[in-house]
Amino acid sequence: MYDPSEKRIDIENKLEREMKNLKILKEKVTRCNHLTKGMKKILSSSDNRLAHLEETILPIYKQTGSLQNQYRNLKHTLKVLDHVIVFYDTSKQMEPIIRAGPSININGESRLQNFLQAMEKLQSAMEYFRTHNADSAEYCKAKSLYNLGADALNKEFKELLNHNSEPVPLLTLLDIVSPTEETERKSESISLSQIPEHIYIELQNIAAWLKENYSNEYVEVYVSIRGNILFKSIQHLKEHYQSSSGSSVHSNVSVHSPVLRMKFRHESSSSGSSKLIHYLFEKKTKKMLLRSSSSTEHLYFTSSNRRSGILAEDVVDEQEMVNYLMCFTALQKMMQNEKLQMSGIIPLNAQSNAFESLVENALNLVVQDGESIATRAKKCISHHEFSTLLIVFPILKQLQLMLPEYKETVKECSEDVISKFSATYDILHSIAAKALDDFVESLHSDSNTRLPQDGTVHELTSNTLVFLEQLFDFADMIGGILAQKFEYNNALTIALISQLVAGYGERDKNKIILGMYIQKVLNELHQTLCNKSKLYSDIYLQTIFRLNNTHQILKSIKQSGLLDFVLLSRPDFETYYLKMINDDKETYTHSWKKILENIWPLDVLPGANAGVSKLKDKDRAVIKEKFASFNKYMEEIVKLQHGYYIADEELRNNMKEDNKNLLLPKYKEFYEKYTSLSFTKNPKKYIKYTPEQVSSLIDQLFDVAA
Repeated sequence: MYDPSEKRIDIENKLEREMKNLKILKEKVTRCNHLTKGMKKILSSSDNRLAHLEETILPIYKQTGSLQNQYRNLKHTLKVLDHVIVFYDTSKQMEPIIRAGPSININGESRLQNFLQAMEKLQSAMEYFRTHNADSAEYCKAKSLYNLGADALNKEFKELLNHNSEPVPLLTLLDIVSPTEETERKSESISLSQIPEHIYIELQNIAAWLKENYSNEYVEVYVSIRGNILFKSIQHLKEHYQSSSGSSVHSNVSVHSPVLRMKFRHESSSSGSSKLIHYLFEKKTKKMLLRSSSSTEHLYFTSSNRRSGILAEDVVDEQEMVNYLMCFTALQKMMQNEKLQMSGIIPLNAQSNAFESLVENALNLVVQDGESIATRAKKCISHHEFSTLLIVFPILKQLQLMLPEYKETVKECSEDVISKFSATYDILHSIAAKALDDFVESLHSDSNTRLPQDGTVHELTSNTLVFLEQLFDFADMIGGILAQKFEYNNALTIALISQLVAGYGERDKNKIILGMYIQKVLNELHQTLCNKSKLYSDIYLQTIFRLNNTHQILKSIKQSGLLDFVLLSRPDFETYYLKMINDDKETYTHSWKKILENIWPLDVLPGANAGVSKLKDKDRAVIKEKFASFNKYMEEIVKLQHGYYIADEELRNNMKEDNKNLLLPKYKEFYEKYTSLSFTKNPKKYIKYTPEQVSSLIDQLFDVAA
């Protein structure tokens, strides 16, 4: 049952607790109010004190700030004054350094860095005085010293460059353009630069200062000195080659001819000149040049009868060819060295003009030699002196190889410089193209009626073969020259269309074209020789003459490798020539027809029937006449053909063997049959030759020395 009294008691307890809490809260509020009043008093007092402090401190603060500004101004003024005072003292302090110059002192130490620092200080002083007091004595003094120093730097640059620039030694140049096996092994260590590294660095530093502070006069100095060195180096090399080639470079026979040089190359003395000559012909590529040179010399001998109208000074000597190519090679190497060397000294924007001016004189020296060779070669070839081509071809080949490198070296120069050697190449190229055609025409129109009395190989054949042999080394170049002519280009196109030469590359095409040219030359030569052979009154000497020449042609082009070129354009060429040789051999056998008809066939001669032991007087007379006729014909043939000459030993022996095979079996049978019959009381009168003696007589044919 609910009890209200308990409820009441509970409520009263809660009320009592709340009253206590209220009392506590009132006490805390009273305390907070008390604290608030105290804080207000403190804050009010602080405000008063701060206001008083501000009134006291602010004037002092303002005064201190003013003093600080004055201090900073004073400090800056002192600093500027110190800086200005340095300018006033600069001339005095730097004068000893400037007057001492930038050269090396007595202890071997360079003064350059100190000198450049002194110049920088003088420049700063000049700029200050020029801005603030250009009329002052200090400015004049600084400017005077500065100009003196700049002149000293220019002078030092020139002296350093002069002192360390000399023409490249000949041995060094020869090591580069025609190295021996030893120098090829150490070629990487061969340098054309004669400027030591520490000197080069000083030149760079001086050049950098002059570029930035003075003028570009040093560029002209550099170009002048180095250009003169380049010119002298090439000139000395040229003079060396000229002296090495002897005083008469155009004479046909001299102790300096290539043949004698090769013969005595291992007999050189210890003198410098001999050593240099030895160096010249050691290079691998010289073998090709010497091969051409010796053959050229041969052509000079054999064609001397045609050299009318050509002055000695117009003849191009093979030594000139070597000189020109070696000088060009040396020039190319030295130009590359100069270009690399100037890159660290001459400003980039001035390098192309400086380089062009630097190489101009040396370039012209070599170019003039090339132009001279081209002019004289053209004149010689116009007089049908085709041996000159054997000088032109090596030059063309080497120029063709070297021009790309040359053009790369001078690519920043003017077109005139770039085309210097190209012009020479183009002239020689056109000369070669015309000369190749003229050579064929000269064979066609050769009117020389002089013939060898013995029917040996004609001088024209020898000259032509020597000329053709030299074309082997220039197949690519000559093929390229002839390919520009419609005749050869069209023939090549037809051959390619017919798949005659399918699968060949570009180089093989040049060989094919050269083969076509050789074939054309040989066709003209053969026709001319056939026409000349008709000048012989002896028809069999005509045959021997044709046989000698045809055989020599085929043998020569086989040995030289030219036949391989010809076979590319005409596969049956060798077969065709062998047929001509066999036809001439067959024609020659007719010279034995009369003597053979005299003794053969046996069955139509007296005593042909077996068993006949007694001859009639008429038969005896016939047999006597047969032996007498044989003796007469044999002696006539031997006498006549002993004057024939077959130059090739193998062909000569083959012809003798063919004669023996043709005559001896028949004569032996004739001899054995009639020597066993008694047809005369004086057999020695009629039977003069045994088969063995006839064989010996045949051995005497075709050889005047037999």
